[in-house]
Amino acid sequence: MNYRFYNARILTMENADIISGEVWVQNERIIYVGDGCDTDAVYDRLHLKSIVWDREIDCEGNLLMPGFKDAHTHSGMTLLRSYADDLPLQDWLTKQIFPIEARMDGEMIYHLTKLAILEYLTSGITAIFDMYLTPDTIAKACVDMGMRCVQVSGMSGQSDFDESLQRTEQCYLKYNGDDPLLSYYIGFHAEYTCSKELLKSVAALAHKYKAPVYTHLAETKSEVEGCIERHGMTPAKLFDSLGIFDYGGGGYHCVYLNDEDMEIFRRRNLSVVTNPGSNTKLASGIAPISDYLTRGINVAIGTDGPASNNCLDMFREMFLVTGLAKLREEDASAVDAWEVLKMATVNGSKAMNLPDTDVLAEGKLADMIMIDLYQPNMQPINNIPKNIVYSGSKQNVKMTMIHGSILYENGRFADRYDVGEIYRKANEIIDSLR
Repeated sequence: MNYRFYNARILTMENADIISGEVWVQNERIIYVGDGCDTDAVYDRLHLKSIVWDREIDCEGNLLMPGFKDAHTHSGMTLLRSYADDLPLQDWLTKQIFPIEARMDGEMIYHLTKLAILEYLTSGITAIFDMYLTPDTIAKACVDMGMRCVQVSGMSGQSDFDESLQRTEQCYLKYNGDDPLLSYYIGFHAEYTCSKELLKSVAALAHKYKAPVYTHLAETKSEVEGCIERHGMTPAKLFDSLGIFDYGGGGYHCVYLNDEDMEIFRRRNLSVVTNPGSNTKLASGIAPISDYLTRGINVAIGTDGPASNNCLDMFREMFLVTGLAKLREEDASAVDAWEVLKMATVNGSKAMNLPDTDVLAEGKLADMIMIDLYQPNMQPINNIPKNIVYSGSKQNVKMTMIHGSILYENGRFADRYDVGEIYRKANEIIDSLR
């Protein structure tokens, strides 16, 4: 479809400037961003006299910007929202989460992922970096719902060793190029759930395809201390010594990286994906975001899964990133709001290897949101980026577009979704597993 958005404020994320003008979308791509005074050049380039618009949308002075990237999540865990709370991480995982996950099947995860996608849309999230149990049904749910999804394998010692490696390789080959909404990367759950033999095999697979690798890393003090007891080094140093990060990748959480770990991240061009909501709720700690930024490490933001957070809300995560950093550093100037907004958009695109979704510009994919500036929490309009990070909320998401399709607009989901049925299935599944 062809869309013309006009009378808009536009934050391209190429810089912090707000421009007034128009954005044109043709099929899945942006073909124009500007003030609307130089459109003849667009027609000349496309060899057209005019464009027939399927919709022309008056933005009424509201803001268009790139969609948020949820750079770490476990969508199917919507099943476990508020099911197992107020527990330490290891008890939460081993006594509550792992046992019920062992009874979940692919069809369940298909329906539960669809529920998560509805929530992502309400938060302006246009791409997710998902690590969960059944890649095929997750992929189907995302394609059926129109969500851009980068999956990463979560291999661990809980699964058959050879089968996990084979399955990861199959998914890597299948989902990189199979559908424009889908991609897949090599990953593993964490050091404490993997044998050294498995980690060496992960490194070999990464070298075979010259591919980046992603994992949960340094989430808790006990994780780091346990790794040092087992291997004589931190998780980051262990993975680097095995060649796991030779082709890049990143770590989820990264609450307890020391100086040597941070140097590995800088040297290997790895991404840190911080998850402040989950780390706060599970009392894991506060990541040293200021140190990462000082070293030039790419920092993205994830919600983590809806069992540990418990909501998939990028606005809350953005505020926590900067708020917790200020507390940690005892410095109100730490981690500026503009840096946080970049984490949620541009940096997330880099971490997820989605270069065509980072900014609003000609030729980029039309993964875009509209922020309602005419809500009390966004007035007066002194500084729009700071308003988004410090006072913005899901109520300000007026529209979410992915791959050129409007999937959420003015509080309503696209007609393609049977929202009531999605809710019904989620409750039916948890009732069957209690």
